[in-house]
Amino acid sequence: MSSPSMTSTAVTDNPARSRFELVEEGETSFANYRLADGVMTIPYVEAAPALRGKGSAGRLMEGVVTAARARGLKIMPVCGYAVSWFRRHPEHEDLLG
Repeated sequence: MSSPSMTSTAVTDNPARSRFELVEEGETSFANYRLADGVMTIPYVEAAPALRGKGSAGRLMEGVVTAARARGLKIMPVCGYAVSWFRRHPEHEDLLG
């Protein structure tokens, strides 16, 4: 069942802030990125405090992976969460750059 306050479930790119965002339950989780030479470096991922433990950061990472694939980019996870997410999702290891 969805919360009536949920504004979006889609991960969106906010290039002005160099981050991907996921808004759930009115709260924003985000993954900062830097692009260089076909590689998207992810230095920081943060789930809004109200969303922690609810899978929001994982859904955010799925959106980041989808965007990277669509754009033909590799991903260099630097953030501890992003590194551990890739360890738990070896099906995406082909994106690691």
